[in-house]
Amino acid sequence: MTEADPALDRRLMALALALAGRGLGSTWPNPAVGCVLVRDGRITGRGRTQPGGRPHAETEALARAGEAAQGATCYVTLEPCAHEGETGPCADALVRAGIARAVIALEDPDPRVAGRGVATLEAAGIAVARGCMEEEARALNAGFLSRIQRGRPLVTLKLASSLDGRIATQTGDSRWITGPLARARGHLLRARHDAVMVGAASAIADDPALTCRLPGMAGWSPVRIVIDGSAPLPAGHALVAGARESATWIVSTEALGQDGRHEAWRQAGVEVVEVAADEAGRPALDAALEALAGRGLTRVLVEGGGRLAASLLRSRLVDRIAWFRAPCAIGGDGVPALAGLGIERATDMARFVRVSSAPLGEDVLDTLVPAA
Repeated sequence: MTEADPALDRRLMALALALAGRGLGSTWPNPAVGCVLVRDGRITGRGRTQPGGRPHAETEALARAGEAAQGATCYVTLEPCAHEGETGPCADALVRAGIARAVIALEDPDPRVAGRGVATLEAAGIAVARGCMEEEARALNAGFLSRIQRGRPLVTLKLASSLDGRIATQTGDSRWITGPLARARGHLLRARHDAVMVGAASAIADDPALTCRLPGMAGWSPVRIVIDGSAPLPAGHALVAGARESATWIVSTEALGQDGRHEAWRQAGVEVVEVAADEAGRPALDAALEALAGRGLTRVLVEGGGRLAASLLRSRLVDRIAWFRAPCAIGGDGVPALAGLGIERATDMARFVRVSSAPLGEDVLDTLVPAA
């Protein structure tokens, strides 16, 4: 099958995108890619990028197709790689397999690829169609694109609050504001991100595990990241004590480590990421995100606390908000979801646009992105 059929191309690319989506949170530093091979109206092979980023989706699909890849059409959500890595370039593998046509959703902006994969295919006489479901592919790999093009991961701020924006009562009690369906969706969000981040004060106060505890998905738990503060995370804290079982990184500054905390954390198996300090002596968040991108992270979920959330918003470093809204009110003496933003005029407010809203039992999950 080599002739173009736009409707069929979209249906098969949608399948490739669905395959790619299953890898979100597990493929970093590589993008989550899906690939489908079709010959004579029959799917002969399919694949997605495997955990850790290897093997690539094309390699998986070709292995399943075998000789049936000859003369097939390849649907792939991102331009096949054209550089040498742990394995050879996927573009070369597709040429050797003898595919007749390639339908590619999105060009890879990685300077090592950036059109070279397409050029390799076309030089071999393979017909290439680009841009099929490009916007969907761009949305799916927004984190990878952010790391390559902006030098930082995609940042999703998760908020779980009452109707009046409170995350706990005046005594600090917060179990449970949202219901079980909302909490389960929160764990799924963790699984679909490379890392989950909290501030040190919240880690000390709430003692969170920051793992994915959905049945059968313990292996999808993200890297746990703590932004260091004036009070060090105790060596006996669960995040430190469990660092050898669940990857734990603490972002700090050289000055904050002078009291010996860095060495104690490293001895426990924590990876300490030293970055520049901000004016208050805390880790500068832009530098922190740049350092995390340098370690391969593409998608970071921020779960608290209010000061960290406010700092990210002030710095315009939030790309998405996942707001779990419970139908209850706590009142002005409760703990706010956000610390002060220092806004004096309404025209200076950070504005967002709701892109989706989903009921979760009695709660609602609103997903928002910054207004243009």
